[in-house]
Amino acid sequence: MELVLDTNILFSMIDSTSVASYILFLPKIKFFAPRHIQSELYKYEDECRAKAQISEEEFEDRWKEVESKVKFSLLPEYELYLKEAIDILPDPKDSPVLALALSKNKMPIWSNDPHLKQQSLVTAYTTKELLDILAKLKEAELKEEDSDKEE
Repeated sequence: MELVLDTNILFSMIDSTSVASYILFLPKIKFFAPRHIQSELYKYEDECRAKAQISEEEFEDRWKEVESKVKFSLLPEYELYLKEAIDILPDPKDSPVLALALSKNKMPIWSNDPHLKQQSLVTAYTTKELLDILAKLKEAELKEEDSDKEE
């Protein structure tokens, strides 16, 4: 599974006890995000640290872990889709996420943002929906393992 992350999901990964953090470290999932989110994170570092209740050093360590699991894309990779994304979304701040998803063959987005959920160009999963999908995939995987054992 491959997913484009929106800013708030990426921010929530800073908290090592969050559901987003748990999902980040699951195998077989690849994550992508626009590179500009990195500067956004540092802009709101104090808020992220306060929510996660971590020190500056812990923040830096945690951010390195998150960065190691996410492929960040530069603007030229999705620039051709930016106008389309801006035109369809009511909040232009969300447009790089949608543009990146479009540039990656309509890769699904992981977001709890209603604006991204309401657009119809790509599928957007909330955290709850993503957990449900992952649970069903795990269940199917376990059934397949059981049937392999029976043979």
